[in-house]
Amino acid sequence: MTKRGIFRRLLSLLLVAWALGFFWFAMFLPQPVIEPVRTDGVVALTGGSGRIPHALDVVEKGRAKRLLVSGVDREVRPREFAVEYKVPERLMACCVTLGYDAVDTRSNAVETMRWIRENKLRSIRLVTTDWHMRRAAFDLAAEAPDSLIIVEDAVQSKPSFRILFIEYNKLVARLVAWMIGW
Repeated sequence: MTKRGIFRRLLSLLLVAWALGFFWFAMFLPQPVIEPVRTDGVVALTGGSGRIPHALDVVEKGRAKRLLVSGVDREVRPREFAVEYKVPERLMACCVTLGYDAVDTRSNAVETMRWIRENKLRSIRLVTTDWHMRRAAFDLAAEAPDSLIIVEDAVQSKPSFRILFIEYNKLVARLVAWMIGW
């Protein structure tokens, strides 16, 4: 077999693996937690509808003591956030931290780990949209010590093919980058 023939077969194998992976990714999205689950803290990543209200509900029901909202726009003030999400003043004062440092999923993980260390948490619930959960959980686990318990709590959505396609390729790129040490 020629080098060209080997290259074609290898490329075909990679394409089939990519397509099967995409099918799995799109058909078996992560699910919400089956309650009741208690953790020391909960982290909501900004960027998708339902994430912040769900995380606030977790804290209000006593299933976590603290909440980090990671990736908040720098122009959003705590008071504005509280009004937007109807957060009682007592809850904002004791339990809600707005994280302004994250600009993407990897920096969400860094910001989250800093908050976890500052608060000496041993378990957290990660709240993000179902299509985003795999990459977010991967990045957080890559930053976290093995002893940290991470509970994945996906907010269900109805993502378009475009969103699934883009997110799957971001996940593949992230996994490849991790494998080569980036």
